[in-house]
Amino acid sequence: MSVEGFEQERSVRSGERRAGASGPRVLVAGASVAGPALTHWLRRWGAEVTVVERAPELRPGGQAVDARGVAKEVIARMGLDAAVRAACTDTAGAHTVDADGRVLETFRADDDAGDGFIADIEILRGDLSRVLYDHTRDGVEYVLGDRIAELTQDADGVDVTFESGDRRRFDLVVGADGLHSELRAMVFGPPERFLRHLGHVLAFYSVPNVFGLDRWLLEYQDQDSGRSVLLRPIQDATRAMAMFYLASADFDVDHRDVAAQKVLLRERMAGLGWLTPDILAHLDDTPDFYLDQVAQVVMDRWSSGRVGLLGDAAFSSSPMSGQGTGLALVGAYVLAGELAAAGWDPGTGFARYEARMRSFVEANQEIGRLNARSRDVPGPDAEPRPDFAGAWFTELVGRAINGVELPDYAGAPDSAASR
Repeated sequence: MSVEGFEQERSVRSGERRAGASGPRVLVAGASVAGPALTHWLRRWGAEVTVVERAPELRPGGQAVDARGVAKEVIARMGLDAAVRAACTDTAGAHTVDADGRVLETFRADDDAGDGFIADIEILRGDLSRVLYDHTRDGVEYVLGDRIAELTQDADGVDVTFESGDRRRFDLVVGADGLHSELRAMVFGPPERFLRHLGHVLAFYSVPNVFGLDRWLLEYQDQDSGRSVLLRPIQDATRAMAMFYLASADFDVDHRDVAAQKVLLRERMAGLGWLTPDILAHLDDTPDFYLDQVAQVVMDRWSSGRVGLLGDAAFSSSPMSGQGTGLALVGAYVLAGELAAAGWDPGTGFARYEARMRSFVEANQEIGRLNARSRDVPGPDAEPRPDFAGAWFTELVGRAINGVELPDYAGAPDSAASR
């Protein structure tokens, strides 16, 4: 398969080993953030990794994502702190504004030692994906424009048939293919068993920076309707990222039907003040539109036999938590480390990964639910909005940012010196 911009060719065909390979063969589904991050650590501990991604190329742009607390430590341990920071949005902070643009409240990127509302590591999802891909593509097989069509496992391995017709056998398979994970549905059951919608919809897309935006994010919220619109700076100062939130428990549209999504977004945002009409005027021209319901993934187990899940596929905390990328990065480190420390035994490795991550995930999901509730439309049947001023919330945030131990996995084989 040849895809423009991706130099890595498919070097493994069914049953073949790469020269010098000795570790387990692992298939990772998904090449956004969680998948390539996991790939880094799997290679570090000696695994032979194939990454399959249904998109024909890496998707650019996307939502700005943050790294806080232990997630920053994981980036440092990867040796990518400088590369990630070089690709950051360089956002100085955020202003909430009224309909006339007057500043109501200010948050700075250096608040809470860089772990506040605006983190000091803030990067577009597509830019972080590119950094991780560039870092891992040598020695890893990236298969783009393909997907897992069938999967069967036994006590010794997993047989995979790809949509392209290719058939291969792997020792382990990990789904890092996002909120609407196809692998999760294939192995664990239909989406409705695990998705928990939080009653909100999120949309974002890039626009020309005709608004005079500098290094400050601007957000306008209409408390009565539960709607808000944001403009945030990105590295390319000629453009900006627009984002919309709206409270909606009945937003019924196919998450892949972009045309229908745009129609509904215009309808639901009609009459919202501030710069909303000017931002919506660029809706048909944007190259990177995204819309979906704000949802979490809640599962009793993140593994079944030799198949495991990671990131949003396993434990989406929703964009309302601000911690989805942190969970993906930390989860990748822990999953690879526990598997390697267990001698690649899936039963032991997956169980230790789940035990170590569960409380950390639950704290972040609770923050996501609280933030969603704070944006609910007021009404007689609405729950009271959370009071974030209490000590209980400070403790919860601490657990959500730093509430997981990062072992050094010193007992795992380290193949980094041999590459």
